[in-house]
Amino acid sequence: MGEFDGIRALVTGGASGIGLATARLLADRGAAVACLDRTVTEGAGEVDGDRRLLPVRADVTDDAAVRAAVPRAAEALGGLDVLVNNAGIGAQGTVEDNDDAEWAAVFDVNVFGMVRVTRAALPYLRESRHAAIVNTCSIAATAGLPRRALYSATKGAVYSLTLAMAADHVADGVRVTCVNPGTVDTPWVGRLLGASGDPVRERAALEARQPTGRLVSAEEVAAGIAYLASPQAGATTGTALPVDGGMAGLRVPRT
Repeated sequence: MGEFDGIRALVTGGASGIGLATARLLADRGAAVACLDRTVTEGAGEVDGDRRLLPVRADVTDDAAVRAAVPRAAEALGGLDVLVNNAGIGAQGTVEDNDDAEWAAVFDVNVFGMVRVTRAALPYLRESRHAAIVNTCSIAATAGLPRRALYSATKGAVYSLTLAMAADHVADGVRVTCVNPGTVDTPWVGRLLGASGDPVRERAALEARQPTGRLVSAEEVAAGIAYLASPQAGATTGTALPVDGGMAGLRVPRT
């Protein structure tokens, strides 16, 4: 018996990176899982070759698409118990570097996208006996990182939104938490490194700023999300779980 037997989960941004790792881990532990992503082929019956994962196509910036896709997922799974709000995009630069259009675009995915999916999922979650929402936040919500002004602003909003949602929906039996990863070894980070003038040096710099001296893996973040989503975490709501290699709290001298 798995801890997620009988649990129905929807993971946004589930086609790659943290989302795909989370979807696979939940399925490994017994959950029925749908992956909502703008890149999946609906009707294919699999996500990235994994036939346990139901693809549901939607762009979280399209409210009409989200309002249609979430009920499709809930109907296919027979309900919803867990929502993992993971879809997100990144941005680099100081407050001077990103124009209004980019600010609007990143907020549209990272914050408003989370609102849209949650809004569509709440009627189903209220019917669950083990309802949980886990939002993918970031160390950038609580620590000042260089050249991440826009991205940090969206993740700060996600952190505050998590607390507000937890307060609003605790009486509905819906727990709301977030996970705060450090720098994760994902395709997005890989693309950033590939676009730099010296990928090896840039990667070393990212690793060096984490006390463990390495990037966080997507599977490690997925494990944190799975804990927060599990019925075993029934007394945990309105909190953030760092999965950051000690970046938030440790000040380790370099030798």
